[in-house]
Amino acid sequence: MAVLLVEAGSALNDDTDNKPRLLGPAEIRDLAEQLGVRPTKTLGQNFVHDANTVRKIVAAARVGADDVVLEVGPGLGSLTLPLLGAAREVIAVEIDPPLARQLPKTVAVQAPAQASALTVLNKDALAVSADEIPTPPTALVANLPYNVAVPVLLHLLAELPTITTTLVMVQKEVADRLAAGPGSKIYGVPSVKARYFGTVATAGTVGRNVFWPEPKVESALVRIDRHAQPPWSMDEQTRRAVFAVVDAAFAQRRKTLRAALAGWAGSADRAGRLLAEVGIDPQLRGERLDVDGYVRLAAAHAASAEPTRDNSGRGR
Repeated sequence: MAVLLVEAGSALNDDTDNKPRLLGPAEIRDLAEQLGVRPTKTLGQNFVHDANTVRKIVAAARVGADDVVLEVGPGLGSLTLPLLGAAREVIAVEIDPPLARQLPKTVAVQAPAQASALTVLNKDALAVSADEIPTPPTALVANLPYNVAVPVLLHLLAELPTITTTLVMVQKEVADRLAAGPGSKIYGVPSVKARYFGTVATAGTVGRNVFWPEPKVESALVRIDRHAQPPWSMDEQTRRAVFAVVDAAFAQRRKTLRAALAGWAGSADRAGRLLAEVGIDPQLRGERLDVDGYVRLAAAHAASAEPTRDNSGRGR
């Protein structure tokens, strides 16, 4: 059985009256029964019911008193409560209406001193936009729905550039792929795209027995620290251009980059010229190229597509 590797911070073990009272297995099941809620595979719901585990997750996230935390899929609130005990504010995005309605009530009972610091948005995290978030978040901490974990993660990192620290629980296989480096057999699209935003590393594993219902897969934590000084432009146009070449390279990952990027570049010959221009061997496969290489390729492609100009400055 896998175990969480990180250690809890002492502040989260403080049982003073103004600290949130965390939920255990009995409370989780009682809440679910009162609401008539059964975890669904459609929404990727597996509720954490072990208080010690959520304490450790918050400690691993290194959330502080000045942080505004975005939590996705709070469910019945097991992770929300310790987050409220550590952060200045928690914004919870919950797609399931009954759970979204119940969460403020649970917090009012379990953490009355922190109830005003919680905002609940009954939204789909895949579609939520920055202007719907009342306070710019500084951290993303969540037990992500496993069936949409990577799309949700990448969407939020792109949509909310104020997020500097991310700690999410995902399926262990997904965590390994996100953290994989160039040359690894599991290095792929999620690996490159996550590294576009910052440094990526696994931060421990989580046992199946802390969930209800118990999942059939192992779980793990992934930490992403956004680049403090990005080595490349982070604007939307650049990101879309970089992600387009990444998608093209891995769509045919067993082919050389020259061949795999033929459609993206317009022809294999042009792909070869672009690769050579930025100092990348056209015979490499996409799994050998780091994110910097993809950024340079996207920039070369964009530059070569610009229209030429005559002396008047008009395009020709």
